[in-house]
Amino acid sequence: MCRFRLRRFFIVKWLSRCNAWHLAVLLTTLPLSVSGSERPNILFLLTDNQPWHALGAAPNPVIYTPNMDRLAHQGVRFTNAFVTTPICAASRASIFTGLYERQHGFTFLTPPLQSQFSKISYPMLLKASGYRTGFIGKFGIESNGKILIEEEENTLAAMFDHFDNFEHWGHSGPDGYFVNQPDGTQKHLTDITGDKALEFLRQHHDQHPDQPFCLSISFNAPHAQDNDPRQYIWPPGVDHLYHDATVPVPELANPKYFATLPGFLQTSEGRVRWSKRFTSPQNFQRMMKGMYRMVSGVDVAIGRMLDELQRLDVADDTVVIFMSDNGMFFGEWGLSDCWLLYEDSIRVPMIIADPRQPQQGITADEIVLNIDVSPTIIELAGLDVPPLVQGRSLIPIVEGKSPTWRTEFLCEHLLHMPQLQIPKSEGVRTERWKYIRYFEQQPPHEQLFDLVSDPLEKQNLADDTKHTDQLQLLRQRCDELLVKVRETTGK
Repeated sequence: MCRFRLRRFFIVKWLSRCNAWHLAVLLTTLPLSVSGSERPNILFLLTDNQPWHALGAAPNPVIYTPNMDRLAHQGVRFTNAFVTTPICAASRASIFTGLYERQHGFTFLTPPLQSQFSKISYPMLLKASGYRTGFIGKFGIESNGKILIEEEENTLAAMFDHFDNFEHWGHSGPDGYFVNQPDGTQKHLTDITGDKALEFLRQHHDQHPDQPFCLSISFNAPHAQDNDPRQYIWPPGVDHLYHDATVPVPELANPKYFATLPGFLQTSEGRVRWSKRFTSPQNFQRMMKGMYRMVSGVDVAIGRMLDELQRLDVADDTVVIFMSDNGMFFGEWGLSDCWLLYEDSIRVPMIIADPRQPQQGITADEIVLNIDVSPTIIELAGLDVPPLVQGRSLIPIVEGKSPTWRTEFLCEHLLHMPQLQIPKSEGVRTERWKYIRYFEQQPPHEQLFDLVSDPLEKQNLADDTKHTDQLQLLRQRCDELLVKVRETTGK
């Protein structure tokens, strides 16, 4: 077993090779308090639109995910993991930076992510401190296939030693999930992602054996191929799965719940996507089995990576973090896709497997967020978390400690895309209550749910006079959190 240690002479040597831009980043962001600290490898695995329940360990008795379950058995599975903004562009910016959307300001069709936020991202800090950093898959901080980061070339060079961005929309990758190969065959994008991950691990092992790595793998799956009538397109290797299975229909798929939605949600883009996927029981089974196969395909790729870590004899020195960029509706409320602040959309799977920890195979019930990923990785690397970061490191929880922890968080969705009817919203989610405000509606439309007595959020209590005080309390708290996240620190 090897341990990587950062020595101050390494920093000095690295400084001598820096250009001015890199040096400016280092001097403003890198703490020099990590000398002598143990530094594990870090493998961060991100899926796209995987709901919290699409995981065998969730538990889900239908889906087949032995390798994701293997991570859960080897680490900590977080049962209350959420994203602060349920859309991939904003959520991924939050994952990299540890910031709320209202702080980093990025989603689809906005100006580029500002350099001041890229400079506190976990890849840039780790690369500056001596890690070999890699990214493979869907970067996601882009619009219409164009990466949107200020000073793109310099920024990406300062973030990653190896950067391989590709997605399935035909811009920075293939148009669809299958990629033509030189021999005339086709290979699924998930399998290609696995191949490229193994290539990075092997090359690193052969060429940089004394340097820790931080490899971020961002799967395109199980995101639907919206422009293909099949929607969910899986690797051939999992084609045999689920033929005899029946995926349970969620209670909230009953049309009576759609009828309770306000008109602007009934006619929203979520209903348009639903009409492509879930209009009949047969379509529901076909789509869900397709999504499950895509998740199982990712699971196969993850298994290949875990086995390779074992083969290279670095598994005991590698912390693996797994999560999804947001949840999704699969017929609940008569809707599909993400965007809204219901539990289906903001709740995600999350696992941290640290082989150095004695406690394994446990669950943690604390409220954890996508903005916690960056400070967690930064602390794993032995670095100080920048004051601007609004998330919190999850290391104390992984270590089995009982830190004073958050009991609420702000959630928000601010996408402005006129061609799609997706209402903006903001709210606060506590351990018991959920408050949502669609602030551009006239008058603003509000929702209030008691998550203890109504975990499926079936009954909106906003107009119930018995809950007027609670409604006013959460209105005020939402306003306070909106002010707080715009400050220089959200802690």
